Amino acid sequence: MEKVKITLKDGTVKEVEKGISIYEIAKSIHPALAKEAVAAEVNEKVTGLADEIEEDVALNILKFDSHKAKDTFRHTTSHILAQAVKRLFPDAKLGIGPAIENGYYYDFDLEYRFSEDDLEKIEKEMEKIVQEALDITRFELPRNEAIKYMTDKNETYKVELIQDLPEDAVISFYQQGEFTDLCAGPHLMNTKQVKAVKLQSIAGAYWRGDEKNKMLQRIYGTSFPKKKELDAYIELLEEAKKRDHRKIGKELDLFSIQEEGPGFPFFHPKGMVLRNVLEDFWRKTHEERGYEEIKTPIILNEHLWHTSGHWDHYKDNMYFTKIDQDDYAVKPMNCPGAILVYKRKMWSYRDLPIRMGEMGLVHRHELSGALHGLMRVRCFTQDDAHIFMLPEQVKEEITGVIDFVDYLYSIFGFKYHIELSTKPEDSMGSDEDWELATNSLKEALDEKGLKYVINEGDGAFYGPKIDFHLEDCIGRTWQCGTIQLDFQMPQKFDLTYIGSDSEKHRPIMIHRVIFGSIERFIAILIEHFAGKFPAWLAPVQVKVLPIADKFHDYADRIVNQLKAAEIRVEYDTRNEKIGYKIREAQLEKVPYMLIIGEKEMDSDIVSVRSREQGDLGSQKLQMFIEKLNKEIKERSK
Repeated sequence: MEKVKITLKDGTVKEVEKGISIYEIAKSIHPALAKEAVAAEVNEKVTGLADEIEEDVALNILKFDSHKAKDTFRHTTSHILAQAVKRLFPDAKLGIGPAIENGYYYDFDLEYRFSEDDLEKIEKEMEKIVQEALDITRFELPRNEAIKYMTDKNETYKVELIQDLPEDAVISFYQQGEFTDLCAGPHLMNTKQVKAVKLQSIAGAYWRGDEKNKMLQRIYGTSFPKKKELDAYIELLEEAKKRDHRKIGKELDLFSIQEEGPGFPFFHPKGMVLRNVLEDFWRKTHEERGYEEIKTPIILNEHLWHTSGHWDHYKDNMYFTKIDQDDYAVKPMNCPGAILVYKRKMWSYRDLPIRMGEMGLVHRHELSGALHGLMRVRCFTQDDAHIFMLPEQVKEEITGVIDFVDYLYSIFGFKYHIELSTKPEDSMGSDEDWELATNSLKEALDEKGLKYVINEGDGAFYGPKIDFHLEDCIGRTWQCGTIQLDFQMPQKFDLTYIGSDSEKHRPIMIHRVIFGSIERFIAILIEHFAGKFPAWLAPVQVKVLPIADKFHDYADRIVNQLKAAEIRVEYDTRNEKIGYKIREAQLEKVPYMLIIGEKEMDSDIVSVRSREQGDLGSQKLQMFIEKLNKEIKERSK
């Protein structure tokens, strides 16, 4: 029997029989590995365990803890969902059903409107399909036969998808029991691996995301290999509901989204305090690191966006207007504006690097169904910076930004992981430029000794990028910071500097954000702290609570001294019982309360109550101010 070599992730090389399945290889390594295996990477391409090895390859067996394995597992679950719906509602036509973060969905065209009660019935049918332990097999058809196959099944949406494929394409299908779906795969080998399923919600979704197309019904769900993992996830969702920034934002009177401006947030006075604290901190830290702040216009002439490449790669997400019969666009990104500031004069190599920071308001068109509080909006402020540098400064500047990101995230107590995103299909520039840019980012990460995941094809259209994914206190991740290395826009805009040889040369450009979007970062902070902001961030740091009207004069003095010390204070003068006032201050999540009564007035002290620790006893006001100012200065978490 002919042999082939496989190189495992740890570098071990094994000889196996040609034509053996990946599942059999996993079993030969260890039965427990075969039991837990979900999918595999063959030469870095994700494949199913049933696939056979025909040549020498690099092989990595993936368990459920791998992001790529989760996608395979949940994509299979979406097929189980579609099969269950077809059993219960045979007239349903199939749309698409991909894996998404933390779950999957499937779109259906059906006159009958799904209800919450239907989700329970569908879930039970899915559990039946799992218990039936159906083998999942792949087969292929030429394009014409594939069209006929799906036409015979009256699956018009699938036919449309196939018709969009090239004439010579070979189309793949996956079958489990009586159910067959058009799919590129990969999938699990058998439905029995999906031990725990949960359908979560129903939503409307336009076919192919186009508002001109028919609205389909989308069912969202999640799945796990073990019920205890599903139970833990549901518990996490319940905790997330309590922390929902939309709910807390309303309770704390921070922001609102009005009917008159869907996707355009309104910040209230307390929300503006929080926002300004963040922006002041941003300015201070950037000034310390050699950044100069700029401000560029929100509306710029359309020709600028043709030059930048946004017209070709991003115009569907942009807003447009006319001024004096000329066409203008509302900026979706800040980079072209920063480039125009750079171009205002000729620079010498001695001037570089030039670091420009901007709190830039941008507008992007999002579908109404995608809008979500401050997380997904149509206008937001990016804490942008653009660095123009010499080729030999690239690694040092990238390293500097990485260190800056690490410093800022540590202030808020965030852990994070890093992804390196490479050239997308819709890109501009030569392969050589992309390779050079990607290798520069890799070298900076490797030099720092940082672990990172390669995210193939997810770079910006003008360059590869490093993305920072924050982890909040309940384990959810959020993509915030990014470093994008750009060789393209300096060429597009003919950016130059005078080198040491007195000739013109092309600078290299970094685009970077750290908070990402101020609005979204505030939403993340609200949910991370559950509204209980540390004192340095809290819109109200201290609430003064007199027990009765006769203590108001003394309380007035306390309030004035706190204000003089630049402490953000609120004064509750209402004629209410002190217990009620304390409960309200607790609900407002104010870090400290100062109780003012007879004893306090007679002894010239304050009784201090902490949001976290309760009663801290009596102390001199000056001592309390010094402690609080120390906490604020150190930005204690």
